Amino acid sequence: MLEFFIPAAHAQDASPAGGGIAQIVMLVGFVLIFYFLLWRPQAKRAKQHKQLIGNLAKGDEIVIGGGLMGRITNVGDDFICMEIAEGTEVNVQKSSVAAVLPKGTLKSI
Repeated sequence: MLEFFIPAAHAQDASPAGGGIAQIVMLVGFVLIFYFLLWRPQAKRAKQHKQLIGNLAKGDEIVIGGGLMGRITNVGDDFICMEIAEGTEVNVQKSSVAAVLPKGTLKSI
């Protein structure tokens, strides 16, 4: 009764050993796809973000990951002091900076 569940393909002779090259080519193809579609763009974005953080200076207008916008008043090694309203300053990590805005974007501060 269990013979019904065993496919007929298992009962056939083994296929020739020439399929090894095709498997290697397919594996190399997957590695290349992974590199060009995932790893390389992510590394490029990380490099750009590191450069953005390294170029922060007092007076730059920025937006952080949470959407808070303000002007930099002090730059430290790991943290920046950001003025979000007149007389209101907050300390944030440099890594939370998402973008530097063009000068004059925040006119109300």
